[in-house]
Amino acid sequence: MTEGTSKLDELAAAFADDLTSLTRGVLGEDTPRFAALNMGTRVRVSPIAADERELRIPVSINSEPVLSLRARYFCCWDGSSTFLATDQADIHLHYAGIPDPLIRFEYVRSSKEPPGAHIQVHAHRDEMAYLLRLADAGRPKQGLKRRRLPRLSEMHLPVGGHRMRPALEDVLLFMKREFAIETAPGWRKVIDDRLRNWREIQLMSAVRDAPEAAAEVLRALGYTVQAPTVIRPRVPAEDIKLYWP
Repeated sequence: MTEGTSKLDELAAAFADDLTSLTRGVLGEDTPRFAALNMGTRVRVSPIAADERELRIPVSINSEPVLSLRARYFCCWDGSSTFLATDQADIHLHYAGIPDPLIRFEYVRSSKEPPGAHIQVHAHRDEMAYLLRLADAGRPKQGLKRRRLPRLSEMHLPVGGHRMRPALEDVLLFMKREFAIETAPGWRKVIDDRLRNWREIQLMSAVRDAPEAAAEVLRALGYTVQAPTVIRPRVPAEDIKLYWP
């Protein structure tokens, strides 16, 4: 194991502890613990059993565990090999005993098409199926070529791009608001504190993507901002994740 890999494992383990603190602070202390597992080129962070089997997080409504969350992250270094980055994230909301999820909140760091950050809804509405059936180009057409009708769950709904995507905190808040899931005392402060931290981290990433725009806003607010004396080579605009769908 190289020094770089060891440091990545260390950062991923800290991320796992933070996710454990979040989910236990919102859903209760019986929530399974997240752990970091080195997969070679990436580190998987998810709730796992002693045999390294992935576990779902049980979620109760009226004292009955009718929902569960599958939360899985694959971590890697960012482009500068300085910060921990999420290479892929899967947050799936399941109804008890049903293998297919109700909703999938997903992120793929390298993806532009379909959008890297997206939601997929496993539901069925005749109107949407009809619209997909009418399409004569793109993803629906590919399915029709295989004599298979398109499904609503195959649509990738954009959610703000790579920098502004929702976090696990947003999903937990969604479940509380829409399904009145059972939560631990003090759950709202746990979510609010971590959402603030998540949004600030994403803001800093966006600033690194567009420093001139950030400097312009800061100057308008009365800050003194000076251009660096040595300007590092800029990433081509087409490679800047802030501008990706």
